[in-house]
Amino acid sequence: MSGMELQKHEHYMRKCIGLAELARQRGDSPVGSVIVYNDTLVGEGMEGNKTQNDITFHAEIEAIRSAVRHFGKQDLSDCILYTTHEPCIMCAYVIRHHHIKKVVIGLMVGKVGGISSRYPLLRDHSITVWGKPPELVNGILEVECRQLKG
Repeated sequence: MSGMELQKHEHYMRKCIGLAELARQRGDSPVGSVIVYNDTLVGEGMEGNKTQNDITFHAEIEAIRSAVRHFGKQDLSDCILYTTHEPCIMCAYVIRHHHIKKVVIGLMVGKVGGISSRYPLLRDHSITVWGKPPELVNGILEVECRQLKG
């Protein structure tokens, strides 16, 4: 990855970290996510499942909903999703459904993750209706993302 690309990833990950901090301040898990199209932020979301009393109120899903409203369509194939934490299996399904081309992650989470769990939906090539899996970039501002949990 080039230095310019890393700078761009870090810039958007810092936006995710800011959203995660807001989520934590209001009593939710500290997870933030943004959607970028042609270097323009078109969607953002923060975790809200506790305060909204809705298990589907995950940062990634809220960012996707925001981007879908922005574009007025479901296809986000020209977009990049940034998130502080590895998307869960539910979020991975939504990411694949919307054909997001790249997912940039701060911190991998394991057991329920859509990449590193037993159900790696974000890497699965066998689900042809979704097309090819997104490009995955891991470890952007990992230390800062890990500190969110702390």
